[in-house]
Order: sequence, then C-alpha cells, then structure tokens
Amino acid sequence: MSSVLLIKNARIVDPASGMDSPGAVLVRDGVIAEAAYGQTIATPEGAQVIDARGLILSPGLIDMRVFTGEPGKEYRETLQSAGEAAAAGGVTSFVMMPDTAPVVDDGALVDFLIRRAKATSKVNVLPAAAMTKGLAGQEITEFGLLQEAGAVCLTDGRHSVQSSSMLRTIMSYAANYGLTVVHHLSDDGLTSDGVMNEGLFATVLGLKGIPREAETIPLARDLQLAALTGVRYHAAQISCAASVELLAAAKKRNRNVTAGVSINNLALNENDIGRYRTFFKLSTPLRSEDDRQAVIEGLRSGAIDTIHSDHDPQDTEVKRQPFAEASDGAIGLETLLAAALRLVHSGQVELLAVLRAMTSRPAEILGLAAGRIAPGAPADLILFDLDYPWQVNEKAIRSRSRNTSFEGARLAGKVMYTLVGGQIVYTHSEENQGRD
Repeated sequence: MSSVLLIKNARIVDPASGMDSPGAVLVRDGVIAEAAYGQTIATPEGAQVIDARGLILSPGLIDMRVFTGEPGKEYRETLQSAGEAAAAGGVTSFVMMPDTAPVVDDGALVDFLIRRAKATSKVNVLPAAAMTKGLAGQEITEFGLLQEAGAVCLTDGRHSVQSSSMLRTIMSYAANYGLTVVHHLSDDGLTSDGVMNEGLFATVLGLKGIPREAETIPLARDLQLAALTGVRYHAAQISCAASVELLAAAKKRNRNVTAGVSINNLALNENDIGRYRTFFKLSTPLRSEDDRQAVIEGLRSGAIDTIHSDHDPQDTEVKRQPFAEASDGAIGLETLLAAALRLVHSGQVELLAVLRAMTSRPAEILGLAAGRIAPGAPADLILFDLDYPWQVNEKAIRSRSRNTSFEGARLAGKVMYTLVGGQIVYTHSEENQGRD
C-alpha cells in the first residue's frame, strides 16, 4: 500500500484549531504532511486518493475509559475484537483500564499489553496502570516503573480509593511523575448494595438506590486533595447536577482539574431501565432526566471535558440475571460517535464541542500527539457521514459481548473510513448494511 494518501473534497472539522472548512489533507508515512483549508492539494505521483465527497474529516476519537477481557477473560473481549469494534466506531486510540486478570499493576504487564496490542489490534491501545496493588486501595504501585513501561495514566478502574490518606499519597507521588490520576467516584458505604439511581423510580421498581452523594462526597474530597498536591486530576465519570457545580467552582481555582462523562449518562436516563432491563445496569448509574440535562450543560460550559464510551463487555450469563444480581456494564465503542451526535442533531451542543470532547481534549489531558489535524500529527483520522441513518443491530456488533445499551436504537451519523497511522483500518463498504 502506498505510503502517501490524499483525502480531498472533505469537510475538515478540527477541534484543536477550531477549524470547520472544506479542504484536503495529505498523509505521508503515517503522518499528516499538509492540511489545506478552503483549497485543494495537488495529487502526488503514486498517491492513494480518497474522494470524501463532502464527508466530515476529523481526528480519530480517543476513548479514555475502555475495559477489555484480555488478559484473563478473553471470552468477553480480546484486544483484537476491541480494536475491530473501535475502528468501526471511529475510535483510533483507547485507554485500557487495569481491571484484568492479572491486574495491570506491574511494568512487565504494561509492556506485554503494548506489544500484544501492536500485534493484534487495529487501533492504538494505551494501557492505564493501577494506582494500588490488586486494585485493593491499600498499597501504591511503582509509579515510575509503570510510567517507564508506557502507562499513560493511573487509575483503579471500576474501584474507588476510600482512604483520603491513601489517595493523598497517590496524588503526591503521581504529581512528582507528572502522571494524571483518573479516579472513579464512589463512596462505597453509600453505594453499598444499590443498583440504580436513588429516587421515585427505584422505589416503584422495588430496587435499592444509589444516592448522588455517593458521587459528590468523594468528588469534593478529591478536588481538595488535588489542590493540595498539585496533581493532574481527572474525575472519571460525572453523572449528576451537583457534581457539575462542584467542578465548575473547582476549575476557577485549579487548572489541573478535568472530568469525563460516559456517553450513557449523556444519552440515557433512569427511565430507560424500564422493566428491569439489565443492559442499563451501569456504574455510575443512569440518573434522572434533570441530571442528564445538567451534564449536557456541563459539557457545553466546559465543566466537563471529555466523553467516553465506558465500554465494559459482559457475557450473557452475568447479564441475564435479576436486575439486582446482574453485573454492571455495557459495551459502547461502536456507538460512541453516533450516540454523541444526538446532541448535535438536537441542537444542544455544537459539533466542534462534541468532537473536542473525544479528540483534542483527551489528547491534551494524556499528553498525546494525536487528536488534531496539523502537519506532524499522527494520521489517526476518521471520515464520517453526519446524517447517515442506521439502526443498532446485535448481529452486526464486532465486540465479543453484546451487552449494548443502544440495541435497536435508531442513530444518525456513521463512520465511513477509519485511518490509524495513515493506514485504512475500516471502511463502511466492508459491511453488507444499507441505509435503514
């Protein structure tokens, strides 16, 4: 395949520069060589050419929260199957959570995952390392060795460090290494055996609720410790109005604070659980419609920085259980972009802002060279049709698991090409799927 690729007649949307203009992009040896706005680029001899015909060309998505089954539970998801799902969804890089078997708390395992991903995955896999050994919240890991091996950030994944003293130690050491701490917010005493948002609907269903304070209390603590230690802190998942208020206030005082939101909490609410539908049993739980609107406003205002899939493959046996006994989690790599574009189609958030939350902003937080369309940047790019209508079909899902919260959903916006390092790793023509 040619090492020179020209994408012409595209609508280039680059959140990093704020550009939204017709143009062309030239890729050479896996790197963007030239980006021309409002003009064309002469076709180099021997170049491969993609005529975008008005499709949107943007940086590939960077998903900051993805769980896989490999190593340990490959029947749920492998790095290869996650890569295929990511490529189909326009995700060119994803941060892999350390919740595996064994836990990613050792530099040798980080190195193994990087090599394994290069050999099997179509997209860039960025391992996150555990903050505490075994994700137990009791003893910190070797941050320096993990960073040296290639870990992009520190997190305990689904787990939340309960001890303020331990978290202060983690943040202090992480600040010394310049590592970002990504923390899941859960006061385990308040979360307890709750299974959905605390409120009237939980009472009607006869299910134990999780109060919003299970998120806001640890968030308030974390924000104070982040200011104390000077660490780069990222609140993993925000789901309620009170958390948005806390973040907005903290950001006025501390530029090192950022936050993410799951596409599930942006696109769905507690009512989607319906009659005990376990694919909607998530952590953090789906909240009220008022909370959903508050996090959308938080995204629009900048209180929330990133959107992620919270891709969490679970097999049929642990999902087809009574709601209270089923495992948390839903897959989301393939539906991330289209579900996020709901906000654009509804007029709630501008296209540039939605894409920024999935491209340039995650890249800034993680210190990546990707996430922008500029000479010298990696040619991790996607071409998508903003208005392409389609319906989520379980049989077409590339993930090894099928636990999607968007089964049967009608969406608008479809990835037509995905490029990683200048190589085409997905084209829509590979599917035998017409317009719905």
